[in-house]
Amino acid sequence: MGLFDLTGKVAIVTGSTKGIGEAIVHRMAEHGAKVVVSSRKGDACDKVAGEINAKHPDSAIAVPCNISDKGDLERLVDTTMKKWGRVDSLVCNAAVNPYFGPSKDLPDDAFDKIMSANIKSNHWLAHMVLPQMVERKDGSITIISSIGGLRGSPILGAYCVSKAADMQLARNLAVEYGSSNIRVNCIAPGLIKTYFAKALWDNPDILERSTAGAPLKRIGMPDEIAGAAVFLASPAGAFMTGQTMVIDGGATAA
Repeated sequence: MGLFDLTGKVAIVTGSTKGIGEAIVHRMAEHGAKVVVSSRKGDACDKVAGEINAKHPDSAIAVPCNISDKGDLERLVDTTMKKWGRVDSLVCNAAVNPYFGPSKDLPDDAFDKIMSANIKSNHWLAHMVLPQMVERKDGSITIISSIGGLRGSPILGAYCVSKAADMQLARNLAVEYGSSNIRVNCIAPGLIKTYFAKALWDNPDILERSTAGAPLKRIGMPDEIAGAAVFLASPAGAFMTGQTMVIDGGATAA
């Protein structure tokens, strides 16, 4: 088996109909995995799964899911288990940020929504796939965090708190389940050209300000995160657990 070979592996990727998540399901399928495409909209899931199956027949299924709904998450895992009988890799990519501004003005319902979707749903979903991973003594979980979890922000405070919590969730799960040969890590992207981050790159002046302090002085592309997800799910990442992989064009180094 090659270092990055995912043949025979089954991967669930949340929020995988656009941006980073979409890039991950395409690349995982390219490396041999069976992938579960999931986001809230069924038609978007069908579209991406169809594109993958056109290139790699019978490699993708579409399972719409709202990550804030525990029943939806259970159905996501149950559907995958019925189809392929296992989950080798879970990538928790879906997240929300309904509020931009100072924390003093953050509405309670927005705070609760951010913490529920960005932390609690990952906790729920991880524990839904972990039992069969423990049984097989093999598995990987990757949480897509953010460099926002490594530093403060005057306008993204609650989001940053949630992303820092995701890093700690990965560390805790890595410690709890390492003896079962299960690896849990985070990827912390910097500014990536996704719809989610559109406010930070859509305007050329804002984009220049957003990237000026980073050594590479440019925005990242979703595919530049996907390779790390393949690495963490593959034999190449077999000795890495409890870590946060920062991919940010050098922004946090500068």
